[in-house]
Amino acid sequence: MQTRVKICGITRIQDGLFASEMGADAIGLVFYPKSPRYVAAVQADAIIRKLPPFITTVGLFVNPVPEDVIEITRNVRLDLLQFHGEESPAFCEQFGLPYLKAVRVKPGVDLVQYALAYTGAKGLLLDAFVEGTHGGTGQSFDWSLIPKELPLPVVLSGGLHAENVMAAIQHVRPWAVDVSSGVEASKGIKDVARMAAFMKGVRDADV
Repeated sequence: MQTRVKICGITRIQDGLFASEMGADAIGLVFYPKSPRYVAAVQADAIIRKLPPFITTVGLFVNPVPEDVIEITRNVRLDLLQFHGEESPAFCEQFGLPYLKAVRVKPGVDLVQYALAYTGAKGLLLDAFVEGTHGGTGQSFDWSLIPKELPLPVVLSGGLHAENVMAAIQHVRPWAVDVSSGVEASKGIKDVARMAAFMKGVRDADV
């Protein structure tokens, strides 16, 4: 199976274009104002308008008010929503777009029950639990905490980079991997060489 790739935290047109040229399936745009990778609607729209066909655009939110999501989706052509906070299934499903639900993994979190609670989600995005944050930390977690069988597709995130993505894919066999800080020169600024090396690691894992 080909592992899909999402490169998240895109803030510049050139980074979105290079991600697509390298074969990324999706790009992530962060609409969480506290994030160093935050983009305003105008900026996100400018990035999306320059992308080639067949690239999925994902909007990331953390505990937003509904009005903010509605306003963004009116002005930005998103294909998928990604919720990184404590949003309920009913909250996630009210916007008329498919969504991913992020889970910060640590011992004691029942991922099977979590998946059963969010049956309307397109998948679970599994990230590292770091107290006081909602992702983008660059830290990985113990992949053995992931059950072999989950009732939703797994998008693996959390501390992935070119040096560990092959091992991560071979261990977890996720539907997709999600990377942000692992391909950056600085927060919000992607590094061309690191993106290329990451994509090579994914492809080598799929051989």
